[in-house]
Amino acid sequence: EVVTRQALNERIKPILFINKVDRLINDLRMTAEEIRNKISRIIQSFNNLVDIYSEPHFRDYWRVGLSRGNVIIGSALHKWGLTIKTSEEKGIKFSDIIKVYRSDGLEILQEEIPLSKVILEAIVERLPDPVRAQEYRVPKIWGGDLDSEIGRAMVKCDPRGPVTIYVTSVKGDRKGGLVATGRIFSGEISVGDQVYLLNAGAEYAVKEVSIYMGTFRENVSSLESGNIVALSGLMSITAGETIVDVRFRNKMVPFERITQVSEPVITVSIEPRDPKDLPRLRDALSLLSIEDSSLLVSINEETGEHLLSGIGELHIDIALKTLREYEPGLEVIVSKPIVSYRESVSKPGAPATSLSPNGLNQVTIGVEPSRNMGLLGNERLIYADGDNNILVSLVDDGLLGEDLDAIIEGFKWACKSGPLCGEPLRNVKAKIIDIRLSSSQEERGYAQLTPAVKRAVHESILRAGPILLEPIYSIQIAAPVEQIGIITSILSKRRGKISSMNSRGSIIIIDGLIPVAESIELASELRGASSGRAFWQCRFSGWETVPMEVMLKTVSSLRARRGLPAASPLF
Repeated sequence: EVVTRQALNERIKPILFINKVDRLINDLRMTAEEIRNKISRIIQSFNNLVDIYSEPHFRDYWRVGLSRGNVIIGSALHKWGLTIKTSEEKGIKFSDIIKVYRSDGLEILQEEIPLSKVILEAIVERLPDPVRAQEYRVPKIWGGDLDSEIGRAMVKCDPRGPVTIYVTSVKGDRKGGLVATGRIFSGEISVGDQVYLLNAGAEYAVKEVSIYMGTFRENVSSLESGNIVALSGLMSITAGETIVDVRFRNKMVPFERITQVSEPVITVSIEPRDPKDLPRLRDALSLLSIEDSSLLVSINEETGEHLLSGIGELHIDIALKTLREYEPGLEVIVSKPIVSYRESVSKPGAPATSLSPNGLNQVTIGVEPSRNMGLLGNERLIYADGDNNILVSLVDDGLLGEDLDAIIEGFKWACKSGPLCGEPLRNVKAKIIDIRLSSSQEERGYAQLTPAVKRAVHESILRAGPILLEPIYSIQIAAPVEQIGIITSILSKRRGKISSMNSRGSIIIIDGLIPVAESIELASELRGASSGRAFWQCRFSGWETVPMEVMLKTVSSLRARRGLPAASPLF
C-alpha cells in the first residue's frame, strides 16, 4: 500500500501483476473458483487504493480489471503470466493452468504464456508513452517554473531542450566506478557531455552512455529524452540525484530526493574469514550502501566491527547475497541479527548541573518528552535531529555566543549513546536552563563544554526514569481458517498484538503488530507450523515502549554486548 500510494500521488498510471498464484494452487490447494474469488478481492482492494489516493481526473482511467487488460496473474517463480488477451489468443483457461500444475507440466506454461512477454505487451498497450505522461506528471513531481526553458522542455519531453535526468538507482560496475540509472526528462545526453549534479554540487564529463536491453547494457553514443539511460563517469552520484546540462546549473531546480519509508532496525556484524580480505569487504560494503540508501553501513568504534543495518531479516539476506556477487570467493562471518533500540523519557526529568573538566564552566539542563517539535514560551530552537531529539535554550543568546557549536556537539554526543544502555536517544527535548562560562576562550571550547553538556543531558534523563523504545512491525498473515489457532499462538508467544481477523472464504486474514525483536526467525516458524500454507508480510510501523518486565532483561543484554558494567545506572 505504501508504494502504491506513493506511485499514485506522483501520477503514475498502474497495471497490476498478481504474483505467486502457484502458491494458491500448490500450497493452499484452492479450486479455480476460490482462486477467482481471491483475485477479485485483490483487484477490488487495489481499486480502493486508486479511489483513495489518485486525483479525480485520473481515477476512472486508472482503475484496473481483467476486462480492461491491465491485470496480469501469474508466477514470477515459474515464469508465466496470463491476461484476458493472452487467455483468448491461446485458448487457455485458469482451470487448464491448475491441471498443468497437477501434472508437473510447467514448461508448457513457460513456452505458451511467458511472463516477460505478457508484461511487456501490457506495458506497451496499457501505459502511456513518456511524451504523454510527462505532460501531466512533471507539474506534480517537479517544483520549478513550468514556464522556464527547462520547465517547458520537460513537460514536452523535448529532445532539443536542456539535458535533465533524474537518477533512480546506482550500482557498482565490475570494471570499476559507478553506473547511474535514470530517466531523461529532456534533452539528449552524449558521451563527453559536461553535466552538473545538483545535490552533490559536482561537475563531471560523461564517460559512457548505455541503454538497457533486458538485464544487459548496450553502449550508445547518445540517447534522447523519454529513455531510461545508464551513465558512468559520475563519481559522487547517488540515487535521487538530479543531473542537468552544466550550462543550466544555476537555472535547474532539483527533483525531490528519495526518502525511505522504513528505518534500518536490524543489524549484523560482518568480518572476512581471512583478514587479508578486509579491503575487499570494505569496498563491497561501500558499494552496497551506495546502491541501497536504506542500508546503513558503519563501524563499531569500540570493537572495530563492520556493521550492516537493514529494515528486516530479508533485507539483510538480500544485501549479503549481493555482497557475495560483488566479491566472488570472499568468505565472511556474519553475526546473528541484532535489533536497534532507542532510549527516551516519558516524563520531565529534574534539571541536572554539570561542570566542565576544568571546573570553570557550568551548564544546567532539563529534559522532557518531545512528542512534537513545537516550542513553548521563550524556548528557542538550537538543534534538531532525525530522531525527534531537540535542543532548546531558555538563556540569553549572548551567553552562548561563539560556544554554540561546542554545546550542540555535546548534545549530539548525548543523543548518539544514551545513559541506560548506550542506545541512541529518541523523542527527547533538552532545555538549557542556565549556563555559566569562563571569561577566557582558552578555558571554554569543545574539550570543556562538549562533555559537560553530554553529562547534564544524561543525568536529567536518569532523573526522569528513562524508558526503552523498540521498533515495531505491522504484520499481515493469510492462512487457511483451520490454522488460526497455530498462527495466533505463534504471535502471542512473540508478544504480538492482533488488531483484526477477517475470514475470506477458506482463508483467514490476521492483521496485527509484532516487535521486531520477536520477528527474528518468525518466517521459519510460520512456514514450518503451517506446512508452507501461510503467507505474511511485515513493514516498519514505528516505535513503542518496551514493557518493564522485558526492559530489564533487554537493558542487561545490551549493556553486556557493549561491555558496560552489568549494573544499570537506573537500577
